[in-house]
Amino acid sequence: MVWTSSALKSAVILNNVFLAISGEQKVMCGIVGAVAQRDVAEILINGLHRLEYRGYDSAGLAVVNLQHELQRVRCLGKVKALNEAVEKSPLIGGTGIAHTRWATHGAPSEDNAHPHVSGNFAVVHNGIIENYEELRALLKSRGYVFTSQTDTEVIAHLVEWEMRSAGSLLEAVQNVVKQLTGAYGMVVMDRMHPEHLVAARSGSPLVIGLGIGENFLASDQLALLSVTRRFIFLEEGDIAEITRRSVDIYDRDGHKVEREAHDSNLENDAAEKGKHRHFMQKEIYEQPTALINTMEGRVTHNNVVVEAIGNGAKDILEKVEHIQIVACGTSYNSGMVSRYWFESVAGVSCDVEIASEFRYRKFVVRPNSLLITISQSGETADTLAALRLAKEKGYMAAMTICNVAGSSLVRESDLAFMTRAGVEIGVASTKAFTTQLVALLMLVVAVGKAKQTLSTEKEQDIVKALQALPAEIEKALAFDKHIETLAEDFAEKNHALFLGRGEFYPIAMEASLKLKEISYIHAEAYAAGELKHGPLALIDADMPVIVVAPNNELLEKIKSNIEEVRARGGQLYVFADKEAGFSEAEGMKIITMPTVNDITAPIYYTVPMQLLAYHIALIKGTDVDQPRNLAKAVTVE
Repeated sequence: MVWTSSALKSAVILNNVFLAISGEQKVMCGIVGAVAQRDVAEILINGLHRLEYRGYDSAGLAVVNLQHELQRVRCLGKVKALNEAVEKSPLIGGTGIAHTRWATHGAPSEDNAHPHVSGNFAVVHNGIIENYEELRALLKSRGYVFTSQTDTEVIAHLVEWEMRSAGSLLEAVQNVVKQLTGAYGMVVMDRMHPEHLVAARSGSPLVIGLGIGENFLASDQLALLSVTRRFIFLEEGDIAEITRRSVDIYDRDGHKVEREAHDSNLENDAAEKGKHRHFMQKEIYEQPTALINTMEGRVTHNNVVVEAIGNGAKDILEKVEHIQIVACGTSYNSGMVSRYWFESVAGVSCDVEIASEFRYRKFVVRPNSLLITISQSGETADTLAALRLAKEKGYMAAMTICNVAGSSLVRESDLAFMTRAGVEIGVASTKAFTTQLVALLMLVVAVGKAKQTLSTEKEQDIVKALQALPAEIEKALAFDKHIETLAEDFAEKNHALFLGRGEFYPIAMEASLKLKEISYIHAEAYAAGELKHGPLALIDADMPVIVVAPNNELLEKIKSNIEEVRARGGQLYVFADKEAGFSEAEGMKIITMPTVNDITAPIYYTVPMQLLAYHIALIKGTDVDQPRNLAKAVTVE
């Protein structure tokens, strides 16, 4: 539906909240805004298309025309439906805002979709307003009528209220944010003064795209790559006023500040699937190139370049006596693998903890302890909160392993080790995980060198293994057709169990996470030695058991665990090294893998697990790239 200004005066709506991944509320929503001399509706919709990876249930946009009428279209479902609605009733105007919403407060519906309007003002918002109930009660006492169930609607009404006494929209928004508790990234538009937009960021990322005679806003630079390559990343507490020819930014205290502009090197077609059926499939196949990019300039023919980790890295790593890793979801699993490496290769003790647990418990900081946060997006709320808490608790230094250069974790850490995975659209991380593992293994070598606990021979062996890995991953991808056939066995399955030992236990955890994320099969992962302590009770002919079995020092142990499953009638799928001595038998299928170096084997064995989850999801008919209830980055807890 298209709304005229008269209709909008009586429509008081607004909302949104966004976030996701790994069991928390998720960064599911997307924001796009524009101030230009040309019509912007097509730019806004194109930007929303590029943000579809985040996950959402409704979409909308609003544009101000030359008659100062605010035209709004909202719909339930995909951006494609929004585009079709706009084609039927074109929106004409050079200033506009758009949004994709993932429901938290209020069910998915057109009424709950963004933009929301109060009087002359339209708002789009990502995040969660924690004190919305008390603000809602206050606004009702002032006579405001609420037409949505969202927490965001209070922002629109607060803006309308504050504008009654404020001298400008900027001042009104500055007054509004002082009343908000929670996380938000928001953009406000005034139909009577469409020459500018005002944006505010607290806990939810926003980026300004700089053009020539036009400027843009978005929650991710990916949304704007078709119109600009130059960006300013807003920092915590920033409020920005954007016009066609100017960008003015103010910090949380109201002081005007300068934020550095950056040129993006992201590819304009990064949000396109190309020849692949899904983004997840594309990103699985991009892993050999992504791993090369991760190692470029950091690995020579026989050593890891410590200085490439960051300025001052060598001095920090020399002093490290303990490492504390904090992360969520897939990033937590990569940290779990690296714990084995830090202790066995570098000789440094290492603990790994889920960020949402770490930040809320009382912990003891060990002497000379390095905090390492891991996050694909660099905006994961719990991980970011853990970093800020760690700074207060006396950690020696903080490092982040991250994929997004302008993110909050990168800006706020002492050292940032970029994974260079490239844009990852699929909600279920693939290349983000393997590039994190490669980055962590390089870091392990760097710590061992700095601490002089790693021999030259061992370093050269690891470097050789790392350099061979991209080609080995290419060969692993050749198992695709075989795994596709294997996946047919899972068509009617509702449960699965993954087993691994040592550093392959976290690989089983990651495999389990991938399967449950995109196929909705209930999957669990166990250290194989734990079978006798409970999981054996689950084993029967309907419970497939997937085992990761490389030819290492724990091979005989894992073989014993496999026999425990066989004795109870379980159906086994064993991904085993060709030298491990397995042969198929009743109730046991063997997927024979080539021999790879022990140190990089966890990374290698990840790829067939990804392919298995992908093909099972295809058979199940689920939305592979945008699985239900999930999204790409968690920007609120």
